[in-house]
Amino acid sequence: MDLSVIVKILDEMEQTTSRLELTNYLVTLFKNTPSQLIDKVIYLIQGKIRPDYEGIEMGIAEKMIIKIISQISDISSSKAYQKYHEIGDLGSVAETILKNKIQTTLFHEKVTMERIYLTFDKISKITGKGSQEIKLKLFASLFNDSSPEECKYIIRFALGTLRLGIAESTIMDALALAFTSDKKNRKILESAYNVSSDLGRVSKILANQGLKAVSAIKIELFIPIRPMLAERVRTAKDALEKSAGKAAVEFKIDGERVQIHKTDKKVQIFSRSLENVTHYYPDVAEASRTINFKNIIIEAEVVAINKNTEEFLPFQELMHRRRKHDIKKIMENYPVFVNVFDILYASGKDKTNLPYIERRELLKEVITKSVDRRLSLIQQRIVGTVKELEKFIAKAIENGCEGVMVKQINSAYRAGAREFAWIKIKREYRSELADTLDLVIIGGSYGRGRRVGKYGALLLAVYDKKENVFKSVCKVGSGFTDEVLQELFKELGKYMIPKKHPRVYSKLDMDSWFVPTIVIEIIASEITLSPEYDAGMNSIREGFGLSLRFPKFTKKIRLDKNPQDITEETELVEMYRKQRNIKL
Repeated sequence: MDLSVIVKILDEMEQTTSRLELTNYLVTLFKNTPSQLIDKVIYLIQGKIRPDYEGIEMGIAEKMIIKIISQISDISSSKAYQKYHEIGDLGSVAETILKNKIQTTLFHEKVTMERIYLTFDKISKITGKGSQEIKLKLFASLFNDSSPEECKYIIRFALGTLRLGIAESTIMDALALAFTSDKKNRKILESAYNVSSDLGRVSKILANQGLKAVSAIKIELFIPIRPMLAERVRTAKDALEKSAGKAAVEFKIDGERVQIHKTDKKVQIFSRSLENVTHYYPDVAEASRTINFKNIIIEAEVVAINKNTEEFLPFQELMHRRRKHDIKKIMENYPVFVNVFDILYASGKDKTNLPYIERRELLKEVITKSVDRRLSLIQQRIVGTVKELEKFIAKAIENGCEGVMVKQINSAYRAGAREFAWIKIKREYRSELADTLDLVIIGGSYGRGRRVGKYGALLLAVYDKKENVFKSVCKVGSGFTDEVLQELFKELGKYMIPKKHPRVYSKLDMDSWFVPTIVIEIIASEITLSPEYDAGMNSIREGFGLSLRFPKFTKKIRLDKNPQDITEETELVEMYRKQRNIKL
């Protein structure tokens, strides 16, 4: 499949923000893509070469691309950087510069999507001495055979910056229309994706074997399942009403949610964002091996503990585990307990369709077959009154938990779903604002006085799932220590961009802009109306969005969360309405 074919479609897509039009363009693209190539095209338009859980990265940085542009265009790297700061997109920089260069070489080989994918795949596997030069030559070989316009998209594929606003949901809509002519079949694709976490695989099976084969995609060991998520409510009374008056309540521990896959010979641990984190938790893997139960997938909350008192430590202490070196020393300083709360697979069978109460009984059987005290069943109680629930919440907080999870006793485990079968109530539920918010950093303003050389305030955003964009909601400057600000300043430097990101909506001018990547937790006194912020714009009052009053950083940098996992715009609007007692 020639690159020129896809470039034409992508150029047309860049001219629209309409989800319907984007879907139609994708339908055209998928219909024109050979079935044996569809998975690779899906990966490339998502800015990856394999599913996230495989953890494969190309290792192509902006510096390398600027070096290539400089080499093939005979302009200095400093001029290329200057152009980058003017335009804000390296793909467009390459196109602009190369259009002004007289073509001196004939195309040696057609640039096809197959060739791009194979080159990227080869680059991702190159390591060791001299690897950067080899990567540079391979990447440059694509440039030498491409038009300036094609170079633009090769760069965007490599950096994952297509700037088209294509969400996974849009891709699934287009796949359903392209291969079944019925958008309703998207639900089948979504179910398959939720248990396989691989949209490329789903698309290839659909294109080659049909919808029936997609329906046959089931849970497999060592392929992470997209986690089920909880809704939030304001009070214990609301939670019980949503649970039909009787519910199972569990401690909500301030740790990292993990999915543990185990056979007799192998253990792998995946984070909530589907990252393989086994190497960060060798002690968790060791404890899991003691479970005398074949072929299981369990979910747990890993929490750091004080090595002397065994009291729970804050989530941020657990993030020391994310360092690449001295893991043995870190394990000694930050030991963990593993609090298991669900089972999804056992003895070769999918258990997600079992009622919660049956999964819990099976889980008891599984955990009692472990001889490692680091592994235990999360505390739980069945409640039928508000008083019982509030008593359990108080007990959870006394035990160092951040709140409770309220679960419908007959509910199935629905991978990838967020619904009221699970409800979270945090310790802040009695305050003005019903919950903390997970927000992504999109901009920063420089500090003064003690904060010179750091950011004085950070601009934060919620996620608009429908449009696949991030909308500004507040600026936060309180709750940070100097050390955390210094750490954030350094980390945010990796994601700094010259202009506001194309998927960011904000009216404010900031000193710095960032690719939406780093997620932090915020608490505030209340949600307010504001004409300055884009979150919830026009949803409550014409010309007004939503913001947070007295926002404060809770000292939690959520390395376990992707930007798409943060508080959604619809959640924020609902929280405001409940706060103001506005009927939905």
